[in-house]
Amino acid sequence: MANVTVYNIEGNEVGTIELNDAVFGVEINEHLVHLAVVRQLANNRQGTQKAKTRSEVRGGGRKPWRQKGTGHARQGSIRAAQWTGGGVVFAPVPRDYEVKMNKKERRAALKSALTSKVQDNKIVVVDSLALAEVKTKEMQRVLNNLKVNKALVVLTDKDTNAVLSARNIENVQTATPSTINVYDVMKYNTLVVTKDAVASIEEVYA
Repeated sequence: MANVTVYNIEGNEVGTIELNDAVFGVEINEHLVHLAVVRQLANNRQGTQKAKTRSEVRGGGRKPWRQKGTGHARQGSIRAAQWTGGGVVFAPVPRDYEVKMNKKERRAALKSALTSKVQDNKIVVVDSLALAEVKTKEMQRVLNNLKVNKALVVLTDKDTNAVLSARNIENVQTATPSTINVYDVMKYNTLVVTKDAVASIEEVYA
C-alpha cells in the first residue's frame, strides 16, 4: 500500500495514511481512462440544435416561374437552399450523443485515474477541511498553505462551508466521493482529499 503524508490546513505534516491498493494502486488502463473522458464529454452535449430543411420552411409551394423562356435559371421553389429564406442542406437535427460504458469499465477507469495521481505525487491528503465559516479568502489561504493550484477538492457531505468557500476560486472544483469522475480527476493538476473522503472512496470503490 502507498503511504501518503497527511497535512493540516496550515500546510504542516501531521502524519501519514495508507491508501488501499484496490483503489489507489491498480494497473493503469489508459484506454479505459480515454473512453471514460470521451463518454463524459459526449454525454454532456445537449444535442438540441435544429435547422429547417427545404421541406420544413414555410411557403414555396408553387414554381416561381415557368421552366423555359424567361431568361432566368430554372427554379422549382423559392424555398430551395440557394434562395434567401430557403431551407438548409443537410440541416442539423436533435440527436442523442450518448456514449455507453459498462459499470465495471467506469469503475476501473476511475481507479486508474486515481492511481495515476498517486504515482505522479499529485495527491494531497488533508486531515480536515471543516472551516468555521463560509469565506473564500480562508479557503484560498488553505490552498496556498498546501501549495496547490488548479485542484480538485474532494470533501464529504458535511464540509458544506468548504464547498461554498471554494466555488468562486478560479481553477478549483469541489466534489464528493460519490460524484468524482475521471474527467475532473484528469483535468486538474492536483487532487486534494480529506481523510474522511479517502475512507469513503475506498469504501465505495474497493
